[in-house]
Amino acid sequence: MSTNPQDGSRPTVVLVHGAFAESASWNDVIVRLQDQGYTAIAAANPIRSVSGDAQFVASIFEAVEGPIVAVGHSYGGTVITNAARDNVEALVYVAGYAPEEGENALELSGRFPGSTLGDTLWTVPLSDGSTDLYIRQEEYHQQFAEDVPAEQTALMAAGQRPLRDVAANEASGPPAWKSISSWFVFGELDKNIPVAAHRFMAERAGAREIAEIEGASHAVGVSHPQEVADIILRAAKDVE
Repeated sequence: MSTNPQDGSRPTVVLVHGAFAESASWNDVIVRLQDQGYTAIAAANPIRSVSGDAQFVASIFEAVEGPIVAVGHSYGGTVITNAARDNVEALVYVAGYAPEEGENALELSGRFPGSTLGDTLWTVPLSDGSTDLYIRQEEYHQQFAEDVPAEQTALMAAGQRPLRDVAANEASGPPAWKSISSWFVFGELDKNIPVAAHRFMAERAGAREIAEIEGASHAVGVSHPQEVADIILRAAKDVE
């Protein structure tokens, strides 16, 4: 795959979804980016392992011509942290993990009180001895996307991509945010990753901008697509 920014100079925005979501979760954000003339790619994150997922996303980065703004939601933040290549010039964490080397998603979300994710999970044992984790559909709205209409979250719950336990526990590598400028946006009422964890990661990364959206859930890109698109656009303008 090869793609070029639409006007030959603007960055391409590559969006990486996290666990319990899928590529279409970016749709309303993508529409707003396209309206402003940006090319966007929503990567289909495998969510199998940090190293494997990062390698997969890195292959997309390498195939894109020109600069990239990498955007990661939730576990997708871990992926862009590990996948960024020389042409990635901005990182945007949308309710996303920004781990330090050696940290993992499970440890980071449990470091601060407030996550209720564990009590909502449905486990599916896999043939290789690992386990896939889903949010139980009847609890998805309240846990993941409480500020999204229930009819929409019912579809999101049915189409969610699971989190393999290996991905949740694998240690992250050297973080891209130490050398690439970062922007953070997250919801005040995130029940997957406590807001204190988001604040900690954003401040540690020396974020160029931190946007905390009042009343927003973990699915902040779905419930507040304009605010999320706006911070991505500001990161893109900084790259141009």
